[in-house]
Amino acid sequence: MNLVASPSLEQPSPPPHAVALPTVTARARVLAVGLIGPGRVGSALLDQLRAAQPRLARAGLELKLCGVAASRRMWLDADDPELNGRFGGAQTWRPGNLDEFAAHVRGDGDRHAMLIDCSASDAVASRYPEWLATGLHVVTPNKLAGSGPLWRLQAIRAACGSGARFRYEATVCAGLPVVQTLRDLLDTGDELLAVEGMFSGTLAWLCHRHDGSRPFSTLVREAHALGYTEPDPRDDLSGLDVARKLVILAREAGWSLSLEDVDVESLVPRALAALPAEQAMEHLHLLDAPMARQVARAQTQGSVLRHVASLDAKGHARVRLAVLPAAHPFAHSRLTDNIVQFTTHRYRDNPMLVQGPGAGPEVTAAGVFGDLLRIAESLEVR
Repeated sequence: MNLVASPSLEQPSPPPHAVALPTVTARARVLAVGLIGPGRVGSALLDQLRAAQPRLARAGLELKLCGVAASRRMWLDADDPELNGRFGGAQTWRPGNLDEFAAHVRGDGDRHAMLIDCSASDAVASRYPEWLATGLHVVTPNKLAGSGPLWRLQAIRAACGSGARFRYEATVCAGLPVVQTLRDLLDTGDELLAVEGMFSGTLAWLCHRHDGSRPFSTLVREAHALGYTEPDPRDDLSGLDVARKLVILAREAGWSLSLEDVDVESLVPRALAALPAEQAMEHLHLLDAPMARQVARAQTQGSVLRHVASLDAKGHARVRLAVLPAAHPFAHSRLTDNIVQFTTHRYRDNPMLVQGPGAGPEVTAAGVFGDLLRIAESLEVR
């Protein structure tokens, strides 16, 4: 049965090519997939899966799209190719029910099944432990599972004892291999001493463009028009999203860090933060004076402004706008680049850097796709 592309994107994006595909076998591995959250990332993912289907089939992997769940409705594929072919068109939707949706994707329990959560819903993330416990694999770019209550993450990890796998590479830097790199360092016996990085493609772009020649609010509006920011740009400027990513990495390294433990310096003035969402865009000029002072201070020192998150060996975590010397590695990043620097026992004198585009639905979807393929590599033929 063919996966179908969402109509929201005209051209399919290529799948990630750095991940090895499953070895060709006499019989195909079949993986049933249910997608939660057919928004920008979810739609891009469907396009990538559709474009990759012939290649995956040659490699012995058959993907079966079993359904799509939005916030309030869902459709379930009852092995009807015509229904699958009408996705995004005239297919029959029904009221959303996550219990029914998960049960449908899981089937009779005699097949490999996966839920992909491309929502940003805490309610959906709260269901991961029960899904994993029933044998459903879970892949997600949703940061709320890894950065939410620590007890929930512990429950998720415990549920993986059923044999189901939980992967979340795209929660930190979209398609960049940041979580996997850290995991490989730790699993091979290295010791993490510090993490420092630029974790927001939006804020990276704003810092690169902000040289004092134009008001900062003008750049924010431009980024918003380009689709780089959240619908409310204050969600990016607050630093909270970056703090979540730092918490995920800290927990991956074994530290029991919570969001409340991160010292977050918001770029949003109190007067702007207090406004209702519908008024925020009209008052972005409140950002201009404080940001003009920041860039002037950096230029006076021959330095640059960068939005940086850091975690030291004692578990102290901080998110801030930093003035960095022109020779700093972060000073040479480009456009929406994310960049993460790992200082470890092995890489103490010359820290390891992971760098590349960290914003946009296509690269985030590619990170999710990569996680799907890594799970598929471990599946046996049924």
